[in-house]
Amino acid sequence: MHFVSHLECALCGQHYNASTVQNLCGACQRPLWVRYDIEGLKKKFSKRALFGRPPTIWRYLELLPVQDTSNIVSLTETITPILEVGRIAAAFGLDHLYVKDESRLPTGSFKARGMALAISKAKELGITKVAVPTAGNAGGAMAAYAARAGMEAFVFMPEDTPAINQKECHLAGAKTFLVNGLITDCGRIVGEGKKTKGWFDVSTLKEPYRIEGKKTMGLELAEQFEWKLPDVILYPTGGGTGLIGMWKAFGELEAMGWLKSSKKPKMISCQSDGCAPIATAFAKGERFAKPFENAATIASGLRVPAAVGDFMILDAVRASGGVALATPESEIPGWMRRVCAAEGIAICPETAVCFSALQRLIDDGVIRRSDRILIFNTGAAQKYPEAIAADLPRIDLSKPIDWGAIC
Repeated sequence: MHFVSHLECALCGQHYNASTVQNLCGACQRPLWVRYDIEGLKKKFSKRALFGRPPTIWRYLELLPVQDTSNIVSLTETITPILEVGRIAAAFGLDHLYVKDESRLPTGSFKARGMALAISKAKELGITKVAVPTAGNAGGAMAAYAARAGMEAFVFMPEDTPAINQKECHLAGAKTFLVNGLITDCGRIVGEGKKTKGWFDVSTLKEPYRIEGKKTMGLELAEQFEWKLPDVILYPTGGGTGLIGMWKAFGELEAMGWLKSSKKPKMISCQSDGCAPIATAFAKGERFAKPFENAATIASGLRVPAAVGDFMILDAVRASGGVALATPESEIPGWMRRVCAAEGIAICPETAVCFSALQRLIDDGVIRRSDRILIFNTGAAQKYPEAIAADLPRIDLSKPIDWGAIC
């Protein structure tokens, strides 16, 4: 059953009809929330309804905006596992440390969640042509779901976007363009082309539905933790839809009475010091972040110098009692190898930033030894070959093998 009541501007509160095509608020050009009839949900949707449903994001259909299930565009967005990482926890002196591994999703990253909802809702609204700016995984996810839906797709990315992201967009049939600028420049091209080319802009938070897909991370982990949320969530933050979406999910679950405790996690927004607009604004006590100059990081998903949902990220972090911080860019490769070598989980550069942040949070007293701590691995390391340096020794078969050198 469909429980969407309306769309609502996240800044000025103006309401919009959820049955018509919408991008940003017409009054203040800020993102729109999808709002639900919570009282109706409380009466007609219970935890018991989840029993026996397939283990995909669509098990939470009543809390999603698609009205007609025939419009669902899916590549089977599976429930992703939560893995306890005991060796890394011991190294930090922690009792409970977990990784939720989003690399298991279609196209190898958490972007599949948002694009599955955005493209499904676009189909329901009669949209046939979509465009997106991307610095990494969003473009590949959008291209794949647009292909699945039979839509025409346009992708604009900085010319130094990882090669795999470039190729996956091309492979999925998207019209893919390299731009000698940043993702903000790509976003400007998408915005300027709306009238001329007639495409729908599915940029981060410039339409209401990608955040609803990311919201399923919060719904899912709540169910996996048996409706008692972890104490701390560390999340790599570029555009911020994942963090915002989870916070929205927790609020909706609390309003429905599904959570066992009213205590919500501290939300930790993690960035690299190569691109840290949110961390900078948090440190200054500001609600809106200034564009970050000369943004540069191998964690391509974090290279968002100006996020349209900056105030939504900062509001969620502060409301949760969390923090936003940046850690040294130089620490990223070391943490990628350390976590994978210790636990077998191939974390992406963005997630490496979270592990780098963890020690600082422990030292600052933000995190306690006894806390249940969850880190999101938002993508597969294999999609970032440029971030992985491996100077491997070579065996020359024309010579006797030096067994002493193999150690």
